[in-house]
Amino acid sequence: MSKFRFALNIFAITIFTLTVTMIGHAQSRTWVSGVGDDLNPCSRTAPCKTYAGAISKTSKDGEISTLDPGGFGAVTITKSITINGGNGGQGYGSILAAGVNGVVINITDAADVRKSVRLDWLNINGVSTGLDGIRMVAGNTLHVSNTVIDGMTGDGIDMDYSAAHGTASTLIVENTQIRNCGGNGIRTDAFGAADKIGAVISNVWVTKCNIGINFVNGTLGTVDNSTIAKNTSHGLQVGEPTSGSNMNVSSTLVANNGGTGVNVLNSSRARIASVKIFQNNVSLAPANLVDSGGNNSIAGNTTNTAPGGPSPFAEN
Repeated sequence: MSKFRFALNIFAITIFTLTVTMIGHAQSRTWVSGVGDDLNPCSRTAPCKTYAGAISKTSKDGEISTLDPGGFGAVTITKSITINGGNGGQGYGSILAAGVNGVVINITDAADVRKSVRLDWLNINGVSTGLDGIRMVAGNTLHVSNTVIDGMTGDGIDMDYSAAHGTASTLIVENTQIRNCGGNGIRTDAFGAADKIGAVISNVWVTKCNIGINFVNGTLGTVDNSTIAKNTSHGLQVGEPTSGSNMNVSSTLVANNGGTGVNVLNSSRARIASVKIFQNNVSLAPANLVDSGGNNSIAGNTTNTAPGGPSPFAEN
């Protein structure tokens, strides 16, 4: 009997040790579920309840995967990671961001070489009280794909560096809808010339925000195959307080915005090719800061202004 009890004790200790190890050890992949529990180890068979609960159990450069539809809560990210909201098949990974930012990215760890965050198949709902949908204040790269951001009082996506950090950053947004934002649909602020942001915006809809897309302070970016419409102020804006920005726009609809379709400030510049600018208050301004590929359509605006800059586009 004593040997049997001894074996049971050893077995219990082993199970306890394995459980503690699983809980304490960060895994390269963790899982969340609408019926999960953050006390779980976030494994496939014992998922967590929220992204915030899973992130501490996910290793740097790892991935949080979503098993089924649910509300997974706002999250602050301080390391390179992927959050996959379900790849469409299971529905979006929902983040209810009432009164708060949906996702905050603040990666400052020098040992984190990539400083890269990938967000895929998320539905971030600010219910008209949320701050920013996605806000990046420190890090090198942000990828946003297949995502819906709605109902924020601030910006849909804001890559905003409030101080110099001495390195270039990258923003890539694709196959995404941003709507009903009190601020900008997408805003980048590189802080200065030494901290340039390279932005690629493709197949994105921005509607019912204040400014659709706003590149500020040393942003060099492209908007392609997108729709920027029904925004209160300008559709596209490029400018700076201290360091000039460039915006290249191709195969994009800019329509029904309350201000200027393409608005350029100070010494910044916009280049447009195969762009349709319809029914805004002003098509574009000032004309001499907008370069044209010579193949744009501008009509139905209260003031129809044609591009006045040179054509920088090489034809093959």
